[in-house]
Amino acid sequence: MEYNRIVAVTGLPHLYELLTSKTDGAIVRSLEDKSSRFVSSRIHNLSHLESIEVFTTDENVNLSEVFHAMKNSGDALPDAKDNKALRTYFEKVYPTIDFERVYASDLKKMVKWYEVLQKNDIDIKLTEHPAEVEEVEKVEDDKEVAQIEKEVQETKEIKKAKTKKTEAKAEKLETEMTSEEAPAAEAPKKRGRKKKE
Repeated sequence: MEYNRIVAVTGLPHLYELLTSKTDGAIVRSLEDKSSRFVSSRIHNLSHLESIEVFTTDENVNLSEVFHAMKNSGDALPDAKDNKALRTYFEKVYPTIDFERVYASDLKKMVKWYEVLQKNDIDIKLTEHPAEVEEVEKVEDDKEVAQIEKEVQETKEIKKAKTKKTEAKAEKLETEMTSEEAPAAEAPKKRGRKKKE
């Protein structure tokens, strides 16, 4: 079971594995009792855990970062019903959480969800981020653009060389024509002199 297939469904408790998506909803399987059911998109919204972000006093962080901090802390999970214990726990585990915007109900969800993920032995690992994919595509596009630019440059150079060659041929031809026309131009002058004599 992969982390990128785990979803929370509005109006329903627990977490679910997304089995298949349909135009009018999705079929999901509960991580609690393993029962499968259809959830209508007209009634419910599905939120992939890997797309959920948590408010912090700095930039928002992905929920997976908080889960990793919880795992690495080694501290026992607090009682989800005790709001004070929840806040104390997260102040220690992830102190930059913005507690003015992240409510006790959110902290409670994070603890419960983390417990379910651990129970089902799900590796909390994000799939390749879209931004990284775009970067890879950008690199490929850049290579393609560079190749096209290179080909265009080569074409320009070939055309330039051809133009120079043509100019050289034209110059040569002009020189030849001029040298051939020169004696013909002198001939009338000689005739003119003869007439004067």
